[in-house]
Amino acid sequence: MFDALKIKNDCVEWIKNFFEENGKGCNAVVGISGGKDSSIVAALCVEALGKERVIGVLMPCGEQHDIDMAELLVKTLGIKHYVINIKDAVDGIKNAMPFELSSQSVTNIPPRIRMATLYAVSQSHNGRVANTCNLSEDWVGYSTRYGDAAGDFSPCSHLTVDEMKQIGRVLGLPDVLVDKVPIDGLCGKTDEENLGFTYAELDKYIRTGEIEDKEKKEIIDRKHRNNLFKLQLMPSFVPEI
Repeated sequence: MFDALKIKNDCVEWIKNFFEENGKGCNAVVGISGGKDSSIVAALCVEALGKERVIGVLMPCGEQHDIDMAELLVKTLGIKHYVINIKDAVDGIKNAMPFELSSQSVTNIPPRIRMATLYAVSQSHNGRVANTCNLSEDWVGYSTRYGDAAGDFSPCSHLTVDEMKQIGRVLGLPDVLVDKVPIDGLCGKTDEENLGFTYAELDKYIRTGEIEDKEKKEIIDRKHRNNLFKLQLMPSFVPEI
C-alpha cells in the first residue's frame, strides 16, 4: 500500500535536507507548466522552505492554451513568479540554422531553452533548479535530455504518475491540477497518445511487473532499454596515469 501522507512528509524533509547541505538559504526555482508534476513539486518546495523561498517560472512559447492552469497554481501557493516567453529565443535558434532541422530537434529545442531560462533565473536569485520529472516518464524516456530532465534536485523522480496524484491530493492542490490530462506541450498530443499505452498500465507494470497486453509490454521494454542513457551520468574516459 502506498502511504501518500508519509511519502509526502518524507519528501518534504528530503528537500529541507538538500537545501541545508547544498544551498542553505537558497531559493527553489520551479518551471511551472500548469501540469500536475510541476504543481506538486512547487507545493512540496513551499511546504519544505516556505512560499518566500520558492520562485515559479512560467515559460510559454508564444501562445499557451493552458497557461491559466499555471497561473492558478502560483496563485494557490502564493509564490513569486515570472512569465518569460521563450518564442523569440526558440525562433532565433531555428532561424539561425544553416540546414533543415529534424522534427525531433524542433521538438526538443523549447524544453532546452526553458532549462537555460530556469538556470538564468536561478543564478540571478540565489537559487537551485527543481527537476519535475516522475518515475513513469523517466522509465520510458519521456523527457528531454538537458531539458526538463535536468535540474539540481529531483523530489519526484522515484514516484509514479498515480503516486504523484495521491501526493497532490494530500497537499491539497486543486483537483483540476492534479487530474489534468498530461499533454507534452510540444506537439499538442496527450502523453498517452504519444506513448501508445496508459500511465495506469505503465505504473502497474513498473511496480508489479504485471501487464496484460504483450504488445504494450514490448513497447515499454523497448523504450526503457533505449532511453536508459538519459538516467545515467555521461560516460567519461578515465586515463591510466
